Amino acid sequence: MKRALVLACLALLLAPQLAARQDPRAATVTQGLAAITDPELARGDYVEHCAGCHGVQGLSAPAKLPELRGRVGYMMCTAETRAYMLRLPNIAKSRISDNQQLADMLNFMVYSLGGESVIPGTQPFTAAEVRRERAFALTSASLVAERRRHVDTAIRKCGAPEEFRNFYQTR
Repeated sequence: MKRALVLACLALLLAPQLAARQDPRAATVTQGLAAITDPELARGDYVEHCAGCHGVQGLSAPAKLPELRGRVGYMMCTAETRAYMLRLPNIAKSRISDNQQLADMLNFMVYSLGGESVIPGTQPFTAAEVRRERAFALTSASLVAERRRHVDTAIRKCGAPEEFRNFYQTR
């Protein structure tokens, strides 16, 4: 019951912005949120492990960190960009050792904060995918080049706007 209530609240928050434009992403976002086994824990994990840098609402500016709000969904469009997200040091080396719990937190981040940037048909992260990719954690030395490469892919192949190259939205 509690899970259904949390999912309904998340859907209500996102529905107006997506439905107002008859956006086909709404069904994908709803399905992604429904894949989260414990939405309350997933949100709490995001707040505890990610919000300090990326902001509770996914807005990190003026910090020079990528903004997640309305943007992170673009990184789900290819196997390589998905793997990149899972290999980021703070994800791959997260203190959240349970792969399903980590997948749930990431799905909260992508589908709740990324909302309008999620491409229709995007599949949620799974525990198996998290387990496989976190074994290949990136080092801090490769982060800038890797981010640039995957952002270029998201712009070229996934419809991300040119401003996605910026760490945060400039409009």
